[in-house]
Amino acid sequence: MMEDVIRRLLVEIGEDPDREGLAKTPARVAESYRFLTSGYAQDPAAIVGDAVFSEECNHMIIVRDIEVFSLCEHHMLPFFGRCHIGYIPKGRVFGVSKLARLVDCFARRLQLQERLTQQIARTVKDSIDAEGVGVIIEARHLCMMMRGVQKQNSRMVTSAVLGSFHHSAATRNEFLALVRQELP
Repeated sequence: MMEDVIRRLLVEIGEDPDREGLAKTPARVAESYRFLTSGYAQDPAAIVGDAVFSEECNHMIIVRDIEVFSLCEHHMLPFFGRCHIGYIPKGRVFGVSKLARLVDCFARRLQLQERLTQQIARTVKDSIDAEGVGVIIEARHLCMMMRGVQKQNSRMVTSAVLGSFHHSAATRNEFLALVRQELP
């Protein structure tokens, strides 16, 4: 049981798990980890479900600034930031909230930011057979900020470009420009 493991961890770091402030901590931490890793129990195809709509549309669609929170698989410390997704459909588009739900599905697993970026891009492309997909994640990693090199202002940026976003510099540059564009 996860609560027993957390209780043992508290003992190992020199704490008294029975003291007032920690008495319920094993249960709270177990509940937190169940939520933070709930993506393992989710099926990306089920998330997309029937929220794909026929639409004769072949222009770029972008959802920017999707908040992303995940746990680094190396230290099990959080990383957090923003995800930007762009795609060019071939007759089928997503219900817009499904993109944010896909981000959460993959982010709520122990992750590497590089893998997370690729998983999102591949799922978006494959779910609707998109002409092209681009995904950028900008994140701060507490494993780098709180321990190790302790660089509090560092950010990691990863991208995955598939299809026309990969093959066409013009398409890729349009995506990058629109992601960077300041909105009124």
